Amino acid sequence: MPRRHDPERRQRIIDAAIRVVGEKGLAGLSHRSVAAEADVPLGSTTYHFATLDELMIAALRQANEGFAKAVAAHGGLTDTRLDLPAELAGLLGEWLAGERTGVELEYELYLAALRRPALRPVAAEWAEDLAALLAGHVDALTARALVALMDGICLQVLLTDAPYDEEYAREALTRLVPAAPGPAAASGLPAAPGSPATPAAPASPPGRRPRPGAGRR
Repeated sequence: MPRRHDPERRQRIIDAAIRVVGEKGLAGLSHRSVAAEADVPLGSTTYHFATLDELMIAALRQANEGFAKAVAAHGGLTDTRLDLPAELAGLLGEWLAGERTGVELEYELYLAALRRPALRPVAAEWAEDLAALLAGHVDALTARALVALMDGICLQVLLTDAPYDEEYAREALTRLVPAAPGPAAASGLPAAPGSPATPAAPASPPGRRPRPGAGRR
């Protein structure tokens, strides 16, 4: 009997792998368990993914797409006028409030990459892609720091099962973003009291005046 053409079988196998990891963890992932979950012959899983590493790489890439879709829904972070910390904190909230299995899978595969070198380049793709998107808003070092902080916040939420605190995330991210000069600083006018513009140099202590030539040798 000729083999029935099934162009979507590969995708069904990846989806099944994600479900297996979500239910049983990485320890429960095998060609056999995925074949049973996808309701396909065992030979189909080994045909499309010769090794378990190949299957895990495909599953991780699909898990990575969850955050990319959330970013795309917000315009891809292309608007340079946006409040970047608030935008990123909101994106994390949407991502964590969605399908938790994909987020958990991503972090399980991150840990698996410690012992499976083939996973390491794929595990780094999420951070690299997000840092590239942030390059239009901040310098490269700040972009990497923002990504690291977001990564850590997500990991804490997953490990502690605590609710995501968007306000905390926004405040923490704000501390990494260099403050833009206020409108007064840009115009050369003195800043109003309480303005976030660059602070003036500290005044001399009361009752003392700087000596002429102070600081010169």
